[in-house]
Amino acid sequence: MINKYIQKLREQNNFSQKYMASKLGISRPTYIDIEKGKRDITLKEAGKIADILNISIDQLIHEKKQITEVNIVRDKSVSRKNEELRINIPQKNYDKFREVLLYILSKVGAQPNIGETVLYKLLYFIDFDYYEKYEEQIIGATYIKNHYGPTPVEFKKLILEMEKRGEVELIKSKYFQHEQKKYLAVRSADFSELLSAQELAHIDNVLDRLSNMNAHELTEYSHQDVPWITAEEGKPIEYESVFYRTSKTSVRNYEED
Repeated sequence: MINKYIQKLREQNNFSQKYMASKLGISRPTYIDIEKGKRDITLKEAGKIADILNISIDQLIHEKKQITEVNIVRDKSVSRKNEELRINIPQKNYDKFREVLLYILSKVGAQPNIGETVLYKLLYFIDFDYYEKYEEQIIGATYIKNHYGPTPVEFKKLILEMEKRGEVELIKSKYFQHEQKKYLAVRSADFSELLSAQELAHIDNVLDRLSNMNAHELTEYSHQDVPWITAEEGKPIEYESVFYRTSKTSVRNYEED
């Protein structure tokens, strides 16, 4: 258990519970509850604990998940721009979401592997990879954690609106004997002033890397991503957690920062 792992490392470093509490900015009784497993730690607290104990947050997470292979991407203490301005609640932009979805469908929607589940993962990595690289949101959808990976909660409402407006066509088919919901773009995407050249290049990059994967492959890939790992089942996945990614999914070169 992660709480026992924290206690073990604290004792190995000869740190008192009072010292740990003061470094975390919490009371000693609250910290004791963490070690007893009576209180869950937030992602931010996990990062602080890792820094205090001179380990990576990946080791804390992987201890919890019983994973031994760890590849560290960067020093987690790296400073990031506009730290005080960043928010955790995504700023939704439905017009932008609509055009990005139409662009994805026009480029790869006809591929036999591109069903609804694959679309979910492509949208997730477009959003979260952009946030890791540029510390800004591109679509800003809200993604929740479920068994099959990240799911954009706005997708259902948006796709129904697009069907009614005649912008997409739903096709039910089979892919290797599995039922599949496919969407085909009826009109071309119109970005106007909605999307920058940098954002468009980013979307193209994600599609080049991931659009040939099937639903199972993309699900397995998303399950290796720290944002998905650290989220609670059925709860929103925090954009901030991209800064704790391992080399398995990280897309930012922190050595250049």
